Amino acid sequence: MPTYDVAREWVERWDRQQEGYLPDREERFTALIDAVEAGVGRPDPLVIDLGCGPGSLSARLLDRLPRATVVAVDTDPLLLALGRSAYGRLENLRFADLDLRVPGWSDALGLDRPADAAVSTTALHWLPEPELRRVYGELATVLRPGGLFLNGDHLISGDATPTLARLEVAVHEREERRRFAQGRPEDWRQWWDAVTADPALADLTRARGGRTAAAGHHGSESGHLSTHVNALRDAGFGEIGTLWQRGHDRLLCAVRP
Repeated sequence: MPTYDVAREWVERWDRQQEGYLPDREERFTALIDAVEAGVGRPDPLVIDLGCGPGSLSARLLDRLPRATVVAVDTDPLLLALGRSAYGRLENLRFADLDLRVPGWSDALGLDRPADAAVSTTALHWLPEPELRRVYGELATVLRPGGLFLNGDHLISGDATPTLARLEVAVHEREERRRFAQGRPEDWRQWWDAVTADPALADLTRARGGRTAAAGHHGSESGHLSTHVNALRDAGFGEIGTLWQRGHDRLLCAVRP
């Protein structure tokens, strides 16, 4: 396990490089947590964070809702170790090393009651549609009636509204240019090249090399809004819609009947 100081340094760099793709990342986090706070009807919700990475969203959620319990799910050993070291002092946060692509992950969560909400940011678009559908199908079995699913991601609408989709991308690109007029932070690949070259993380880098989930990215496999809406509807979710949007960066919400 990395030390707290090492982990915090890398998590802070992670947040900066993510902001290079998401100029409104913190605003989207805020909107998502607003929805959890307003929608679950209790001050101590049980929340599942799907594809949590090093725990950036989970930590922010607990900062706002300290009585919540968050189960943060990922399969990348390096990101999980950074999260455990950086945020291990949060007693209501538990990291779960599970591959969402493997059926049965929902049972392995070990929940003592149905979850009030599930959240995800910039993660599930990596899943091909058949796997995404299985994930949503399992997710519906662990959410309580009225439970929320909140997914913040770049989801394009080009298959349904091509003109609007072009405008959404244009809005996002113009915001990026304004925000990073003085230069962009390091990108995703540069961050990974740097973190895997850190001698303090050599064991975790080797462990990560044995996993296929984090290394198997081949672009945005499920990047269309309609793919997620249709998969959620077929999984049995009821109301489905966008709660917050900036360009094609949006917060999609679905309610379990």
